[in-house]
Amino acid sequence: MTRAAIYVRISRDREGGGLGVARQEADCRELAARHGLTVAQLYSDNDLSAYSGKPRPAYRRMLDDIAAARVDAVLAWHTDRLHRSPTELEEYISACEPRGVPTFTVKAGPLDLSTPSGRMVARQLGAVARYEVEHQVERQQRAKQQAAADGRWGGGRRPYGYEPDGVTPRPDEARAVAEATDAILSGASLRGQAAAMNLRGLVTSTGRPWTANELRKVLLRARNAGLREHRGEVVGPAAWPPLVDEDRWRALVSVLNHPGRRTQWSSARRWLLSGLALCGVCGSVTRVSLAAAGASSVESYACKTSKCVSRNAAELDAYVSAVVVERLSRADVADLLASGRPDAGALQLDAAALRERLDGLAAAYADGAIDVRQLREGSERLRARLNEVEEQMAHAGRGDTLAGLVGASDSAEAWEALDLHRRRAVIDTLMTVTIHRTRKGRPAGWTPGSSYFDPSTIEITWKS
Repeated sequence: MTRAAIYVRISRDREGGGLGVARQEADCRELAARHGLTVAQLYSDNDLSAYSGKPRPAYRRMLDDIAAARVDAVLAWHTDRLHRSPTELEEYISACEPRGVPTFTVKAGPLDLSTPSGRMVARQLGAVARYEVEHQVERQQRAKQQAAADGRWGGGRRPYGYEPDGVTPRPDEARAVAEATDAILSGASLRGQAAAMNLRGLVTSTGRPWTANELRKVLLRARNAGLREHRGEVVGPAAWPPLVDEDRWRALVSVLNHPGRRTQWSSARRWLLSGLALCGVCGSVTRVSLAAAGASSVESYACKTSKCVSRNAAELDAYVSAVVVERLSRADVADLLASGRPDAGALQLDAAALRERLDGLAAAYADGAIDVRQLREGSERLRARLNEVEEQMAHAGRGDTLAGLVGASDSAEAWEALDLHRRRAVIDTLMTVTIHRTRKGRPAGWTPGSSYFDPSTIEITWKS
């Protein structure tokens, strides 16, 4: 009895249940019965493209088993399930030819790779398969390009926030995108927002839990602002409604792509003023490290360069928090709100006009009305101006860090409800904290059993 191996593969499993490869397997088993072959092994690569070049684990195992004489024949639904590149085909021929391993296919018939005519047929089928996939890719790219030019959705996986048509907003998801955008603009972290969405039972468009990286990718999409994008570049307004204003989206992009933004934390314990509080001696930022305190050691803020100052981290955090709460409890707290921001609506009109002029330049060059030099110079000037307008839009859309704090009935409760990232953003917005050297001896008013922390050595400068 000849030991046959069945190889099945499908490039994209839209149903998610492996039904495509299951149908291929059933047809191959019927083919094996007709040829009197005993199926000894099944190799399955589900949801993997042969054209993409990604590794196919089951296919590699099959080649190894052919070379080790554990397989006498191969069955596949079609030759294009086995390979879609000439390089892979030649490797397959090299594995099968020495031992005369034949290939039986449901749709393309049998292939005897031990003969010149059989190898010629296999190569012809491979060339046709390669042409078909390249032509298909070309059609898909052109369709996506045309869809982008028309402001339509180019298809693909359902975008989070929208229905499967890619145009109609899905209310609960659209609200989640808007809330996460506002939270990040107000100083919240991606990690914290992803955790909060998971607690609310929200999942991605593929049904998976949220991660910080997945949330970042979703929030950075231009489609959230009602803009169409082609190959990573915004090309104009889209046909679908936005989930957030363009100025807020651009502000979010500015925040998330800022080179100074920290995405990883080096330790599980996090501190309020690490990297924010300054040393009063050398002016450098302070970080938390262990410092000697009698027979033990405590976590303390110290400048990174020469350890000019050292202050108990927990006590300093508590003191600064109390100062913030006291400031937010004053009657003039509304004066802290930012004012004088540029008109976002006017900026959006300016940006749209500049993009239209860029399109006009491209059309003029295509019609021969201007030459390459004029096109280049005009595009550079317009793009420079567009970059300036987009930066102003990002500034106009930055969320107010004090949102939810100003006017709160209980400032202490509102402060405690914030996560660490949001508290740090509030402090960075309101004040500059400077740690000065302590004086010799015990602080004034010290009583036995109390802390040696001296608030008079902490300078808080309020920002305008």
